[in-house]
Amino acid sequence: MRSASRVAVALAVTVAALLLSAAPAWAHVTTVAYADLTATGPSDVRVEFDLQYELLSASAAKAQDDPALFATAVEHPRPGAENQVLADHAAAILAYTTKRFTVAVDGGSVCAPHPDVPAVFHTRDATDYARFGIRYACAAGHGGALVVHSTLFPDAEGMVRDTKTIVTYAIDGRSGSAALDAAHPQFSTAQPWTARFAEFFLLGAEHLLTGIDHILFLIALIISSRRLRDVVLAATCFTLAHSITLLLAALGLVHIGANLVEPAIALSIAAVAGWHLWEERLRRAARRRGEPAPPPSRSASLVRLGIVFGFGLVHGLGFATALKIDEPWSWTLLWSLLVFNLGIEAVQLAVILVVFPPLLLLRRRMPRTATVLGIVVTAVVLLFGLLWFAMRVLGLPGTP
Repeated sequence: MRSASRVAVALAVTVAALLLSAAPAWAHVTTVAYADLTATGPSDVRVEFDLQYELLSASAAKAQDDPALFATAVEHPRPGAENQVLADHAAAILAYTTKRFTVAVDGGSVCAPHPDVPAVFHTRDATDYARFGIRYACAAGHGGALVVHSTLFPDAEGMVRDTKTIVTYAIDGRSGSAALDAAHPQFSTAQPWTARFAEFFLLGAEHLLTGIDHILFLIALIISSRRLRDVVLAATCFTLAHSITLLLAALGLVHIGANLVEPAIALSIAAVAGWHLWEERLRRAARRRGEPAPPPSRSASLVRLGIVFGFGLVHGLGFATALKIDEPWSWTLLWSLLVFNLGIEAVQLAVILVVFPPLLLLRRRMPRTATVLGIVVTAVVLLFGLLWFAMRVLGLPGTP
């Protein structure tokens, strides 16, 4: 039995080493770009962009070979001079944006871009943004059916990863929203609502599968659950909390900055892992006294669900804050984000059904090995949660 425990420890330590070695590959800084489409005529469309100021400046400077833009906006910025910088380098910014963001008539030609509204510097959710307009002139009437393609701030530029471009539109009686990224760079305003919701469902699934903080949270949740019903209930509780927060944000009732939400998310991950380690400590103490391990009490189960619910609330706040869903178009986007949550829930349940049964079998056949493995893995999760909490509080880069 002792050799089995050693194998479990070695396996868990190996997993921890792989996580630590892979962390730099997962660590990334994301950005959210915004594009609001409105029709200005039967053949014209106006797009109002809202792009992160320093990122836009750095990308445009690199793409258009404009070192002065990089120097004045990124290397040696002068507070209060941002609007002048944007005006002086409007051509480089226009060239970069129109190369990365195109509008075309569905089934027809690409619309020609022209500058419309000068760029204005402003702050959005404690982040510097530049808002400006571009008019796209189409050779033929669009009839409200347009294809939008965005590759703004791609991973290949090496500045950010996983850029999300939130597109909203109100054209000839058609309105809606879409979230574009590297995997789904374009959409058509003529697509049915079912196709748009399918995109958000897949986006939610990808959000869970590619988010290391989400994965570690789910691992801690699975290990700390004794019954399949408990882990499914906890995962569903998280998704419900996520949805509630999005609704409150859409109604404008809640708004908390990312500087508070992101550390809270990391601390919640640590809390779920720490809860399991505390329960294992109580069970070990009971065994040393020759007593049977105490079964989970109703109050302890409720406290655990409360922690999970809190995690869902703060994570939902983080996503709502990042996407700024308290804009006028928030109700349309809200339904899409609720479908996004369904995508998260579907993948969560799939992961649980794949991981929990083997863990349950291991607990029945090799209980000591399962216990040691669970302690070591949750200790790794606790370490990551506390590490990310400290890094986010200090504002250090490199957390997911």
